[in-house]
Amino acid sequence: MNKKKTIPSIDRDLSWMYFNRRILSEAMKPNVPLLERLSFLGIYSNNLDEFFRVRMATLSRIVEYEDRSLRLEREHAKLLIKQIHQLNSKYSIEYESAIKEVTSRLREENIYLLNENELDVEQQIFVRNFFRRQLSGFVSPIWLSAVKQLTEATDENIYLAIKMQVKKNSEEDEKKKTAHIRVRRPEYALIELPVSTCGRFVRLPDRSKGGSSLMYLDDIIRFCLPMIFSGMDYNHFDAYAFKFTKDAEMEIDNDLRNGRLQKISKAVKSRKRGDALRVIYDTKMPRDLLSRIMKRLNLDKSDTVQKGGRYHNHKDLMSFPDCGRKDLKYPAWVPILKPELKRDESLLKLIQKQDRYIHVPYHSFDYYIRVLQEAAVSKEVRSIKTTLYRLAKESKVVKALICAALNGKKVTVVIELLARFDEASNINWSKKMQDAGIQVLFGLEGVKVHSKITHISMKRGGDIACISTGNFHEGNASMYTDYLLMTAKLSIVRDVNSVFDFIEKPYLSQRFKELLVSPNEMKKRFLSLISDEIRNKKAGLPAYIHVKVNHVTDDAIIEKLYEASKAGVPVELLVRGNCTLLTGISGLSDTIRINGIIDRYLEHARIFIFAAGGENKTFIGSADWMRRNLDNRVEVITPVYDPLIKENLQKVFDFGFRDTCQGCVVDGTGENRPWTREDGNTLPFRSQEELYNDYKLKE
Repeated sequence: MNKKKTIPSIDRDLSWMYFNRRILSEAMKPNVPLLERLSFLGIYSNNLDEFFRVRMATLSRIVEYEDRSLRLEREHAKLLIKQIHQLNSKYSIEYESAIKEVTSRLREENIYLLNENELDVEQQIFVRNFFRRQLSGFVSPIWLSAVKQLTEATDENIYLAIKMQVKKNSEEDEKKKTAHIRVRRPEYALIELPVSTCGRFVRLPDRSKGGSSLMYLDDIIRFCLPMIFSGMDYNHFDAYAFKFTKDAEMEIDNDLRNGRLQKISKAVKSRKRGDALRVIYDTKMPRDLLSRIMKRLNLDKSDTVQKGGRYHNHKDLMSFPDCGRKDLKYPAWVPILKPELKRDESLLKLIQKQDRYIHVPYHSFDYYIRVLQEAAVSKEVRSIKTTLYRLAKESKVVKALICAALNGKKVTVVIELLARFDEASNINWSKKMQDAGIQVLFGLEGVKVHSKITHISMKRGGDIACISTGNFHEGNASMYTDYLLMTAKLSIVRDVNSVFDFIEKPYLSQRFKELLVSPNEMKKRFLSLISDEIRNKKAGLPAYIHVKVNHVTDDAIIEKLYEASKAGVPVELLVRGNCTLLTGISGLSDTIRINGIIDRYLEHARIFIFAAGGENKTFIGSADWMRRNLDNRVEVITPVYDPLIKENLQKVFDFGFRDTCQGCVVDGTGENRPWTREDGNTLPFRSQEELYNDYKLKE
């Protein structure tokens, strides 16, 4: 438990470890389709890499920052690192077991992952030809003796540490060779696997009908080592995989109290940015080779050194070839076209008449794309403003905006250059948009623009606004569950436009009538809404709090939820990720229940529903209940007024809270017990499947 906090709670990083284990649990379920289990293993691995790059990096640097005034923070960080290492070791054993079990199941399904010693003659010829034609130009060995520090290398990929020797095959061979071959010491080299250009998995010629043979790129390289080092007089090669994770960013918003923020911030420039803080290596790597690798990684005692298996970077399992085996994946759910998309009516006019919504990926994201495309060519449109946080590789959103600019519309785009791990992509898109005549704004100094809003100015019929819970990103819209409201309600549309004014001219005071906007008054408004439920409960009026978010870690919000629970207000939460709130504490959180859902889609929509004495106040938007969202980012939450949309949002929440197939109890213990319904109904219920079927009936 975090001693710095005055309320009962657990640390957000421990909560995150519990959440990631729920993903691992999906990979261990026999009833999950086999190739989907591989994908969950990849997601778990990728999440863990990002966690070490950011959160563990922060903790490590706090420990290293020697200042007496930060003694308590340093001690807490040390304890937390120890707890995380313990959980990571425990979960790693489960992970390796899951990998072995899934690989074994693949063989039962006639999908074979072959290593370099399992190839038949035809496959050996194929691998050699593949190397010559497609791979050799991307493989560049480096002598380990020439490498001073590995921290200059990228941690996005996997490395093979090579040990090459001259081995004596027999006494007779030795006699023949001693005359002209001098005994040589082993040599050591490094090869970075070119996964980004060649992929991680290579399809091989199949051995039998109905079977599929594949090979890790790692093993392709292993097989071809004699070709790579031809002419070097070595006759024996061993290759061992290792990977390391580097410090990507120091996140200080939630780690240190406000009064000490500036002091630690000054250390950021001089800290060891980019140093390795975790290494995973093949447990079979010989000691002489391992010691040479470790010397070049600059690790210290707070960093993680972990034994692993033969293969690393299992994030690549997310793109494992399906080998044509659709039966080993979830049944396809084709995105549903809403009735409005099937007609030739103007979508802009339809929105002006009545509020509209889409719930992706159940509904097609094309609804929003069509709104932009129509706005780009419509003579009724004056201008378009939008915020962009992450963008698809071939973004239809950006193409529509460029089209609008070329057609003479005034287009303004606020793009967040500090979207973690998407910085380079966003910079590239910014240049393309500027070249097309789009006004590109880069947000506010020191504050991320995380809101998902669009404003379309019309000559007649009323302006239009779109407020989303997730990015305007076609790729995300096929994997993340997000909700997007499109409205012409004047008070909301004016507020959305004011948000853009606030971003462009932050020195001007802005007041928002309808929207909850951070870092202005969003937290204050949320606390007020919870307080209203407490008063209504005491007055005998309808009172409840139904919230669906990704994370709940803000102390003020948690304290207010405890207060609501003590007053008897039913608090029902759907929380996918971090949750530092503790349930089941007598007299404090008796009425709080939290369900965490992991399923085929990533739960991402943020929905807030308050009984409001029977009035039912409903909101959606981009913010989680985290300090960074409420205090340090530009976020937007909008009220929802249309009765049909409010009814649908309540159904989305209710379905999630009934989910006994994919739900887990989130209570701060990390046990991740299966979710059960309080009404005693034991029939299995899977919310995502039920929602899709419900939407399908209305298509």
